[in-house]
Amino acid sequence: MTIDTLPALDRRTALVSAFTAPKGFGDQTLRDRRADAIELLGGIPDPSVLPARELAEATARVLGQPGLPALQYSRTEGIPALREWIAAREGVPVSRIIVTNGGFHGLALSIQATVERGDLVAVDNPIFPLFLRGLELSAAETLPVRVGREGIDLEELGRLLAEGARPAALYTVPDFHNPTQGSLSLEGRRELVRLAEHYGFVVFADNPYRELRFTGAAPEEEPFNHSERVIHVNTFTKTLGPGLRLGWVVLPESLVSDIVALRSRQDSHSSTFVQAVVADLLTTDPDLFDRTLDRARALYASRACTLAEALEREAPGAFDIEVPAGGLFLWPRLRDDNVEADRLAVDASAEGVDYQRGSFFPSGPGTDAARHLRLAFGDTSEERLAEAAARLGRALRRQRG
Repeated sequence: MTIDTLPALDRRTALVSAFTAPKGFGDQTLRDRRADAIELLGGIPDPSVLPARELAEATARVLGQPGLPALQYSRTEGIPALREWIAAREGVPVSRIIVTNGGFHGLALSIQATVERGDLVAVDNPIFPLFLRGLELSAAETLPVRVGREGIDLEELGRLLAEGARPAALYTVPDFHNPTQGSLSLEGRRELVRLAEHYGFVVFADNPYRELRFTGAAPEEEPFNHSERVIHVNTFTKTLGPGLRLGWVVLPESLVSDIVALRSRQDSHSSTFVQAVVADLLTTDPDLFDRTLDRARALYASRACTLAEALEREAPGAFDIEVPAGGLFLWPRLRDDNVEADRLAVDASAEGVDYQRGSFFPSGPGTDAARHLRLAFGDTSEERLAEAAARLGRALRRQRG
């Protein structure tokens, strides 16, 4: 008997137990790398498109303010100037914005405020592993829901809910999903909000790649920002720099006081200094953020195409490759079932190219994540990407003999 033939509630139980991250799933065993290894491992922005000079100028202005307010304590919610800029961009009242120490901090606060010990949490399948670590303190069970090119599978989610699944929350990356690169359409977002409101669960919409769209049009509106059942999480990590450790959450009004109270019992507030610098950067020149994004989008679009074309040139027909519409990753699938994906990663490392194998991303039934490679191109030049593809091609030929 397969999972698909089990009765509804038994099938849900089987799915829950099947979606368990292996112990040490975050560890990579690819070691003894060559000195000239090319690493396509992380979603790292390229330094050339980060506004370093402008940040330096903003820092000087902030440190030149009388009384040095940026070196003092500030409010738990964040400094007003930054919250107001974020609220205007998100199209929500400033009261719903809480500044955080990056995106994962926003997720951690969301989990602590809404998930009780032992609750069921529906999650992307496959999933970005760090979120599962965030769930560990709540001892939550996970219910995997497939993700494809249209984002999280709402038909599967609706079926699981109709069959009796009652998650307290659902986690998804709605734009340029990590790792699959799928994105929810406007109608998909509306349907997810409808399901959340009907069945009473909270959506954690984790959106670090939203601003890195380089083809197609963004949704005309953001339904996530207009529902009491959605916590929308974002960050400046991919746009202004990971080292700033600065992000935000758009909260339902009903959760604001709880999150503020929780935060006040932890780190109190994000760095006043970093907030002040970023607020100055964004408000002194109102067009700077979009100009920064335009440069980043053009660069990443070119690198995505270069890597996809190089893979097809160096390993013709070996992969199903779809160039993403945004984000920082390619997610090619191995076509030949005789190619061992884990062995390929080892052989590729020996050739001098390292990447995240698909099996790094916990997945449940109904996916073929282990047959994929996640190739990050954000901080690697086109010349090096072409060389990485050549090395990967040699690794494939080594296995095929």
